[in-house]
Amino acid sequence: MERRYIVVRGIVQGVGFRPFVYREAVKNGLKGWVKNTSKGVYIDVEGDKNNIYKFLQEIKINPPPLSLVEKIEVSRKEVKQYKSFNIEKSNESNSNSITIISPDIAICKQCEEDIKNPNNRRYKYPFTNCTNCGPRYSIIEKLPYDREMTTMKEFNMCSSCKEEYKNPLNRRFHAQPNACKECGPKVWLADSHGNIIEEKQAIEKSKELLKHGKIIAVKGLGGFHLVCNGKDEIAIKILRERKRRPFKSLALMMKNMDTVKKYCEVSPLEETVLNGIKKPILLLQRKNSLLPKNISPDNNNLGIMLPYTPLHILLFDNDLEVLIMTSANSSGLPMVYSNKEALEGLNEIVDYFLLHDRNIYMPVDDSVVKVIMNKEYVIRSARGYAPGYLHYEGIEDTLACGSELKNTFAISKGNSIFISPHIGDMSNFEVYNSFKKGIEHFKNIYNIAPKRICFDMHPHFMGNVLSKRFEGRKVPIQHHHAHIVSCMVENRVKDEVIGVAYDGTGYGLDGKIWGSEFLITSLGKFKRVGHLDYIPLPGGQQAIEEPFRIGLSYIYKCFGEEWGVFLPWKDFNDKYLLQNIIKIIKKNVNCIETSSMGRFFDGVASLLNLKKRITYEGEAAIALENICNPQEKGVYNYDIVNHKGEFIIKEEKIIKGILKDLFHSVEKGVIAKKFHNTIIELTVDMCKKIRNVYRIDKVALSGGVFQNNILILGTVKKLQEEGFKVYTHSKIPCNDGGVSLGQLIIGNYNIFKDKLL
Repeated sequence: MERRYIVVRGIVQGVGFRPFVYREAVKNGLKGWVKNTSKGVYIDVEGDKNNIYKFLQEIKINPPPLSLVEKIEVSRKEVKQYKSFNIEKSNESNSNSITIISPDIAICKQCEEDIKNPNNRRYKYPFTNCTNCGPRYSIIEKLPYDREMTTMKEFNMCSSCKEEYKNPLNRRFHAQPNACKECGPKVWLADSHGNIIEEKQAIEKSKELLKHGKIIAVKGLGGFHLVCNGKDEIAIKILRERKRRPFKSLALMMKNMDTVKKYCEVSPLEETVLNGIKKPILLLQRKNSLLPKNISPDNNNLGIMLPYTPLHILLFDNDLEVLIMTSANSSGLPMVYSNKEALEGLNEIVDYFLLHDRNIYMPVDDSVVKVIMNKEYVIRSARGYAPGYLHYEGIEDTLACGSELKNTFAISKGNSIFISPHIGDMSNFEVYNSFKKGIEHFKNIYNIAPKRICFDMHPHFMGNVLSKRFEGRKVPIQHHHAHIVSCMVENRVKDEVIGVAYDGTGYGLDGKIWGSEFLITSLGKFKRVGHLDYIPLPGGQQAIEEPFRIGLSYIYKCFGEEWGVFLPWKDFNDKYLLQNIIKIIKKNVNCIETSSMGRFFDGVASLLNLKKRITYEGEAAIALENICNPQEKGVYNYDIVNHKGEFIIKEEKIIKGILKDLFHSVEKGVIAKKFHNTIIELTVDMCKKIRNVYRIDKVALSGGVFQNNILILGTVKKLQEEGFKVYTHSKIPCNDGGVSLGQLIIGNYNIFKDKLL
């Protein structure tokens, strides 16, 4: 007989880890105990040496699905002759202790079997869950993670649920949201005025309404969705009109994997992502035109997710296999998550409400991912992925406020970094309030009083404004530096890299708007060594919403007073407006200069007459990517000049080449692909020039423009062919959702610069 003392670190609390250890110990005939501590899960076992080995292998290889085992420490101890194996209660109280909260997790296979089994007491119960699935983050009000600290405190468990909750061998042992139809939350159907019209058959009645073209606000795990039949083109049209969302793609939920494969191309890895415990919205390529085109106009991809709660599963049947499942909010506003808010704010959008009485404390949107370069590539980190957790040595308690669009915040305590779920566009007052609530919630549950407050140096970003409300050292961070460092941290890179940051907006050290930045980057500092040549944005923000202004600015830059000869828009009738915009450019009135790659894409899309005006961020660039002819290999000419030690990309030859092709009636798909090829070519060309000067052969790619599949695939391939080591994002979004992590690391650089990553 031998004895081992084991410490397991990582996400190992609130995820069914102790009952898992208990079951494995009993199975292997081991004696001793397991308990939670502030430093991880402590295990003391003794028994046969081979059985202890098997026990440890199970912990390493097959831990509970919600856990993340980062480190296992094992030491040999003198045998104590334990009589049994027990789950012990932690008796320590430590203000520095950290409990890592699990994200909300999709329904597991066992719970799915429960709700489909007519002989099971949870048959068709829409709130079935266990220690391996169900709500976590969205229902937690405070710690410790006990039922009375969650929104489930309103529901007292019946005797059957209590027995499950107390039994270490049951998969619902200490499952805080545990419930059944006798004691748990209830669902009901209401009309657009909030009047209850069905309770017992609420879900069945909802299905019939969906089949007849009705729109229903469905309360889910982290908020409300607007739902209609995904095969009903008229219902989708009405939903778009009511929500005032004319063109942006709508997410779909499909009954099962067979349904997904009927409409989309699905690789083995994509199937794994769809079927996993997170069940995000996954961007997939359309296989055919069987579904209505107005689901995703101007886009060859569909955003697909599988049902991730019992309620969602119960909404489908053989005649209802595809549902529009889009977040219930007006454009730019936070996701609606309370019954009161839904009844007051959505009654002019929906015909009915499918409501329940399990309150949501912290709203959380659906995550959005895609599979590219044979890995998962997170675009929006939310349900299932957030709160994100990262172990990082030697940092102070810090708050990083993030950016403005697609924002998140990050907060650290000890060696733990927590990244919030997606919050949204900070320029909106309601989103700003949601942001403040989220920060206070994280500070409370993790017991953090930040000593450093990091924020984007843009003077008008709301994170910058909010940072002044907190005590602690204020640390302004340059936007694109944070982008590149977030990529470096995700890839555990400690050496200097050539950082390539392509995005729409970032405040530069010169007071101009940057966005095509080539930076010599370390964790603590950066040097700008290249970018696109500046161009004026006539009208400032208005130019972003009306990309034809950017296109016109490029035409004027190329041809000066002869600009009118080279206009590509035969259907543009307001020549007086164009003349006024030229006057604005000449007088430099409300014309901030930018080097933004995102604006370059917008301008080119407008020249091709794809999008002269946009209704959502990124619309023009998405349209440009989606018309590309994949067979086209050509590139446009361009110049790179060295100006005071910086490499400047001159766009004139590119614009002139595009206009020449347009005047010669070259297919727009060919022009779009040549433009993409050109950006790939000049990116690699710039990196080679920088390598020749600085002797750096590592490149980190970040920024929202790299969400473009053609661009990221082509750039990585060409850089690797030229001998570069290339780093890209995966779990951390390349868009502004990753900026907060970069800010937090940069803001702590002086503390940990002597430590290894």
